Amino acid sequence: MASCRARRGLLAAVLAGGMVAGATVTAGPAAAATPAPLSPSLVEQLASATGVPLPMMVHGATLADARRAVEATGMTTVTTFDQVGVVVALATPGQVEAARTQPGVTYLEGNQPIELFTNTSQEATRGREAAQHLVGANKQPLDGSGVSVAVIDTGVDPTHPAFAGGKVVRNLKSLCLEEASTDTGCVLTVPNNVDTDTLSVGGHGTHVNGIAAGNPVTLSDGTEVSGAAPGAKIVSLSTGAVLLIIGADAALNWVLENHEAPCGPAAGPAVCPPIKVVNNSYGPAGGGEFDPNSATVKLQRELAEEGVITVWAAGNGGGDGSESLTNPPGQDPTGGVLSVASYNDANTGGRDGTVSTFSSRGSAGDPSTWPDISAPGENITSACRPYLLVCSTGTDPRNGPSPLDIGTYNTISGTSMAAPHITGIVAQLFQAEPDATPAAVEDALKSTAYRYDDGADYESVDGYSTSFDKGTGLVDVVEAVAALGASAD
Repeated sequence: MASCRARRGLLAAVLAGGMVAGATVTAGPAAAATPAPLSPSLVEQLASATGVPLPMMVHGATLADARRAVEATGMTTVTTFDQVGVVVALATPGQVEAARTQPGVTYLEGNQPIELFTNTSQEATRGREAAQHLVGANKQPLDGSGVSVAVIDTGVDPTHPAFAGGKVVRNLKSLCLEEASTDTGCVLTVPNNVDTDTLSVGGHGTHVNGIAAGNPVTLSDGTEVSGAAPGAKIVSLSTGAVLLIIGADAALNWVLENHEAPCGPAAGPAVCPPIKVVNNSYGPAGGGEFDPNSATVKLQRELAEEGVITVWAAGNGGGDGSESLTNPPGQDPTGGVLSVASYNDANTGGRDGTVSTFSSRGSAGDPSTWPDISAPGENITSACRPYLLVCSTGTDPRNGPSPLDIGTYNTISGTSMAAPHITGIVAQLFQAEPDATPAAVEDALKSTAYRYDDGADYESVDGYSTSFDKGTGLVDVVEAVAALGASAD
């Protein structure tokens, strides 16, 4: 720092036409009368700056002007774009502000991320926008960090690139109906590096986990794929090859008993954060009647009492509103239990798409059966393995980042894919407001949803504008975060 101050002092004397070490210098150009403008991306960077130098760009009328400003303010040069008069530099907020009035500086620009051929689902939800431009209570980008998501499904392949770097912090199998089950509650601990996704119905869990919280990955064709909450940790609970409600309920019960410290008290929340949301992309075929006395409902109501949200796929039964085909546990009116319909953006990232034809509708005459909200569930690219049954049904196999990652991503549709979008988004909201209640999070999501026009008309029910096919509309992460923050103030 002393050398930087010395350089600034030297250059200040030169610009003033003064004498330094006996040398005669000439006056430099006058300081800019009006501060140079900042790009919106740089304004956002500065708003969340922590004191660590930020990568940014200094534009000058000439390259010499930009270089002189970087040196005068003590920035660190990274590289230069000679023909356009730009210096890429690392700068503190104070240095950025000082550079605005340096002679010849015309613009200061932030390091805004570029997007390639991205899986468009997070554009429609504004989830990517939230992660890029908002920060949570932990001062980190709004990516779900500080939160664990539990996924009850067929299992997960922790060796997949979507989960590299210790993404899966707890790997479990629910084996209530198998003789090998010995752990209390029928849930067995499996090493975190063991693939628990089953061959018989496998791939579904890996795909769902990837949508909820998979790592950002650039595929071999340049497509960028990321989970809704790439900063979150995953607790995977495999129901095994036999998909029965007892096994699923045992997994829910494990979450209820362990959500505060899913890796045990010795691990600590920095390594293994508390579980704040559970994804359930399963249910009876064709829907059914809601049973408030079922173990599933009792478990999820206790979870809500303890601050954990339960997310359900609405189902893939379609329908026309003449009867309810939605997943029964998702019909629970308890605050913090969410039923998710599937939205189709037609791979555009737009917000005025359609309700997926397969997405289960509630009964038009019974609002208690209607979904709560919509999220992208059609043509969703996520983690897969080509030899697993569900993955083999995908419509667009893609190769991962490594030459060995052949067919490790695929495109699948279903409300099973819509639910983990909401699960990841819930993690983002809890990162923003860690003390929020499940009911407050649900209200923030439903009260701010974007009301796309396709399908049934919206009606006013219990204070929300909602519909029997798509619920309150398409989730809007940015607006939900703002609403949740306002309610917490």
